[in-house]
Amino acid sequence: MLGFQHPAGADKSIWLGKGLRRCQGTPPSRVIGAVRRLFQSIPAASAGGVIADRAVGRAGAMNRFRGSKYRNTAPRLPRRVDWIHDIRAGSAVSYGNHIKSSCAFIAFNTNGAGGGSLGILPLETEKQDKQHVSELHCHADLVTDFDFSPFDDGLLATCSADVMVKLWRLPDAVEQVSSAQNVTLGPEAVRVECVLFHPSADGVLASGAGNTAKIWDLTQQKALAALEDHGDQIQSLTWKKDGCLLGSSSKDKKLRVYDPRATCSAVQSVQGHDNIKDSRLIWLNTSDTVLSTGFSQMRERQARLWDTRRFTSPITTFTLDTAQSPLIPLYDADSGLLILAGKGDNILHCFEVSTTEATLTQVNQCLTEVKSKGVAMVPKLALDVMSCEVIRVLQLTENSIVPISYNVPRKSLHEFHDDLFPDTPGNTPSMSALDWFNGSDEQVPKISLHPEKRTRQSFISNVVPSLQESSKQLQERAPREEEEMPWETRKPVHNGQTSSSSSISSMTSPSITSPSSSSSKLSDFVTTPQSQKSVHSILGNNSKFRHLQGTVSHRDTHITNLKGLNLTTPGESDGFCVNRERIAIPLSVSGGQVAVLELSKPGRLPDSSLPTIQNSVAVADLSWDPFDCHRLAVAGEDAKIRIWRIPTGGLTQVLSEPERTLSGHTEKIYSIRFHPLASDILASSSYDMTVRIWNLSSGKEEITLRGHTDQIFSLAWAPDGQQLATVSKDGKIRVYDPRRLVNPVQEGPGPVGSRGARILWVCNGQYLLVSGFDSRSERQIYLYNVGSLASGSLATADINPAPSTLIPFYDDDTSTVYLTGKGDTRVHIYEIQAEDPYFLQCSSFSSIEPHKGLCFLPKPECNVREVEVARALRLGHNSLESIIFKVPRVKKEFFQDDIFPDTTIWWRPVLSASAWLAGSNGQHKKMSLKPEDMTPVSEAPKEVPVRKYKPSAFYLEEKTDEEKKEELLSAMVAKLGNLDDPLPQDSFEGVDEDEWDD
Repeated sequence: MLGFQHPAGADKSIWLGKGLRRCQGTPPSRVIGAVRRLFQSIPAASAGGVIADRAVGRAGAMNRFRGSKYRNTAPRLPRRVDWIHDIRAGSAVSYGNHIKSSCAFIAFNTNGAGGGSLGILPLETEKQDKQHVSELHCHADLVTDFDFSPFDDGLLATCSADVMVKLWRLPDAVEQVSSAQNVTLGPEAVRVECVLFHPSADGVLASGAGNTAKIWDLTQQKALAALEDHGDQIQSLTWKKDGCLLGSSSKDKKLRVYDPRATCSAVQSVQGHDNIKDSRLIWLNTSDTVLSTGFSQMRERQARLWDTRRFTSPITTFTLDTAQSPLIPLYDADSGLLILAGKGDNILHCFEVSTTEATLTQVNQCLTEVKSKGVAMVPKLALDVMSCEVIRVLQLTENSIVPISYNVPRKSLHEFHDDLFPDTPGNTPSMSALDWFNGSDEQVPKISLHPEKRTRQSFISNVVPSLQESSKQLQERAPREEEEMPWETRKPVHNGQTSSSSSISSMTSPSITSPSSSSSKLSDFVTTPQSQKSVHSILGNNSKFRHLQGTVSHRDTHITNLKGLNLTTPGESDGFCVNRERIAIPLSVSGGQVAVLELSKPGRLPDSSLPTIQNSVAVADLSWDPFDCHRLAVAGEDAKIRIWRIPTGGLTQVLSEPERTLSGHTEKIYSIRFHPLASDILASSSYDMTVRIWNLSSGKEEITLRGHTDQIFSLAWAPDGQQLATVSKDGKIRVYDPRRLVNPVQEGPGPVGSRGARILWVCNGQYLLVSGFDSRSERQIYLYNVGSLASGSLATADINPAPSTLIPFYDDDTSTVYLTGKGDTRVHIYEIQAEDPYFLQCSSFSSIEPHKGLCFLPKPECNVREVEVARALRLGHNSLESIIFKVPRVKKEFFQDDIFPDTTIWWRPVLSASAWLAGSNGQHKKMSLKPEDMTPVSEAPKEVPVRKYKPSAFYLEEKTDEEKKEELLSAMVAKLGNLDDPLPQDSFEGVDEDEWDD
């Protein structure tokens, strides 16, 4: 039948086509053999030979296609209501996928401050539009890559441009993700680009930074192997599925294979793709086949299959298109399906990979509504197998996450299709990190995906302890400490850490950086046997401002349509300044222009240009005179300070001539500060590492303070105006008595980070508060005793990782400090005490969009009738809005004198410049904020408590049997009603006899 005998002289190509059509239904292998025998006598160069080769190729392709169970796999795009909406995806530029998923959580790059944040939300299949997205502040710089543990759904590894690798323990409730515990690895020499967990061992992590890949033992928190022979930046890492080998792709166009337990050099390497653009490498199952994606020399996107046993040239090369975005490969080992998606594309390509025949067969293409910022594959154990879902892809877009399911159509969805879902690796590791490093290659046990056969197993790695485990350790440790401590000495010990109350447990708290440090921080709180006292001992003192609420005022009070804002002012500047009447904002227009806006004229600004101050050079810092609302000091990059006079009513025309110009510094000026008591006294710091004190009435430089060896980050006058403090890049805090000595009278160690710092005086000048960075570039605040700077800080509180310096504002009346940075979305609030515990955390304020700056108005601008304790102006991208901070109180009709003490009249000078320079001192007067028609709450009449319930004697009183019978009878009669009342039917009306129809 399959002899394929043909008539003499017949065209072989036509005849062959007819013969193949007649053989439909015959096994393709027999067809191939018959075709080969038929054309053995035909020369290879002839047309018949070409036709035969094509026929064999098509028949072979048919063989592969017919043998696939997944050939009809089809993507299902969800409706928009099933998308995860209202997210802010980050615009990170890195080699990462920007989104990852475990069986419990989804993590993605979010548009947080500096890019150092991730969005975290639960993985659910229903009501996606109502999911809660929490923000995890991970790093001080851009998060470049992250990965979930294949066994522990709550264990997340992150890496960043801040040269750190961190491990996070995500809580079960995403609302509490801000309090997630972490372990820090590093720092590395350069930016870390990728992290990847081991596929079979718990506690093994690979990271790539620069040209070095490291293998970490997370249980010991140290690197056990460093693979340093990459010629350029590592772009991706991939583990073989059995965990014995590691592959990498790098910017030097090479693909490498390592055996990290045997040698730190590559055991194999090959030239990968011809272009240095982003390339990826993934291992296909436990086979020796790897797949790489990259660009050709003609900038075409390619996918290549390689056999690592003959790692010299690709087995197969598939050219996709000429798009510019790099390809992200996602591979499912169980089905052999491969998803290729490009960043910025709106199409997903699905292929079937045959590792035995080394072929790529395209299955389908999925056109999406929006472009991708990243893609991720949901773990196999989280799929809906009963609907034949073989793959689920999460597409990250600019403001949403789209779950795309790939399903194999089957007639019956009521039974489990075991041919589609073979046993898959479970979520229990096969070995520990130590076992793997010692040479073990034990594989992860496989489990069935059949819903009736699956067991609910959960594995929790001990790499990062959970909060419950830390609390258990605390409870076990506390009784032992109590036995060792005398009763009179048992009190809360803080050792410079922040205390937090239970009412704000879900808000941002000081970060726990490692298991050892977390246990030390938690163990600082010692319990006592008495229940009431133990709670107080554990939580410490509570701030009366712990429930402080920040709200944005009505839009009618905003100033909108701000254009051309200068968003690149130096970090030493607040970005803009405000007084009781007006705001000064630097603009990005050439010539160092400054816009001056009147607070009394809110609303939308005209589209036409506004009259401005022409400072002639770029603005470095600016400050209003606290005693004159019309005088503005502007420091320029030309080392000069210009004093400007604003006319009454505001600017009506361009102001180009300053009232006075101060010259003396030889380098660019950092910051300027007016004296708090004396008029016409101004201090300035500069790149020439000096602080100069000026007399504005004469325009002369009076004092030059020296002693700095590096950049001066910040300076601040003491409240009494007698001393001045600075913090600088050389890691020192200095205090000067400028009228007595030009050198510091005290020095002490400051923040070790070199990114920036701020300093101010608190608690009536007894302490110095400094905000800065630690050695890992995480933001912290420090408290110093002015009398003993050399002994270091009294207290330290971790805030969060972010790149911008925290700008503090201190309210002397309430002893609260407000901290935020440029580009932040959160304002952190602490009450500062003069004794341990020094920091009491209060509720924080969060905004949707990052702010460019935050400045506070004078205390008399607050509405004390509404219990406003502070009022600030927030500078946004193109608007200026008012934020009101209130303390919730029940009796608002009374003046809350416990939180509104007499306030300082700091807007009136106490001394003249000449008097202060001559050695005179003074003190501000104070005034009450109480309106005349309000009574202090301390004098409010005491209310007599009203009993809500009857006394217990009423219920416990014994009653006689007769009384009980009488009560029961009365109750029954009350239910039946009055027996003398007419029945309902008595009121019905009948019809006349003649109206009946016979």
